[in-house]
Amino acid sequence: MRARLWLVPMVVVACLAVAARASAADPSKPPAVYPIQEQFVDAGGVMIYTLSVGRGAPLVVLHGGPGASHDYFLPYLLPLARHNRLVFIDERGSGRSEKLEDASRYTVEAMVGDVEAVRVALGLGKINLLGHSFGGVLAQAYAFAHQANLAHLVLASTFHSTKALNEVFVHMKAAMPAELRNRIDTMEAAGLYGHGKAYEKNRYTNDYMIAAWGEGYFPYLYQKRPDPNYDPVANGNTAWDVYREMWGSHGEFVIDGNLAAVEYADRLPGIKVPTLITVGDHDESDPSIARAMHALIPGSKLVVLPESGHMTFVDQPDMFVKAVDGFLHPPAK
Repeated sequence: MRARLWLVPMVVVACLAVAARASAADPSKPPAVYPIQEQFVDAGGVMIYTLSVGRGAPLVVLHGGPGASHDYFLPYLLPLARHNRLVFIDERGSGRSEKLEDASRYTVEAMVGDVEAVRVALGLGKINLLGHSFGGVLAQAYAFAHQANLAHLVLASTFHSTKALNEVFVHMKAAMPAELRNRIDTMEAAGLYGHGKAYEKNRYTNDYMIAAWGEGYFPYLYQKRPDPNYDPVANGNTAWDVYREMWGSHGEFVIDGNLAAVEYADRLPGIKVPTLITVGDHDESDPSIARAMHALIPGSKLVVLPESGHMTFVDQPDMFVKAVDGFLHPPAK
């Protein structure tokens, strides 16, 4: 089915008018205004939200979670808009994109189709593609299916093997203080869903979110610049139906949903487009995984960001932006 495009017009028209006035004032200089364009793409019957900003070759950005949204990239990735047309996508069921009654339709393969539908509907041609965390898994799968439509690939703090990431989680748990590990184990053994009031039953309990995300994960999320607004309970504002279908229902330290099928080691050598792999030196997606991916993708470049957890663009925003921009737009020799 052909993808159809739906615009959110008022913001677009207002921003374009401001940009036009700025350009007319001094046509020799590029305008200092970067219009935002919001759109919905009907991707084979699923409405996918996109937000575009910037100028230059398209850089499509895929978020993690699964079940998060593009919002956590902002404002950190905005400097990339100076040289790239950033196209943020909320994956199916997540953020502002359409939710589906049948959770079994939340798969990597279906989301690959959504990304391709967005590329075609927006007339992007060859794209640069950046995926962070789960978004990096989706970016790899897109490369396997549509490599001819890629110019560059950026895989940020991600993984190619669920087995390898589950091993990282085993070691992560073993390194926790005994009291925290026992607290987490007790809550996981009791089951993580179905507790509390009716509106609480389909999500983790607050106590588990605080233990898992606020204590267990936190040293692997941030290092140099811990976000002072980070709140593990507020972080639970996510698409839980997507999360449970893909990650699984048995806790943060084991992936046993449909992402368990992600084992891409044999396929990575087939990626021939220029590829950048970034990872934090204290990343939840351990640097050992990034090094394995680097060894498997011919000619790939690996950047390990110092004093960084999983949110490398928060810990080291200048380094992250320079690494990505320099990779996409290398200086002329």
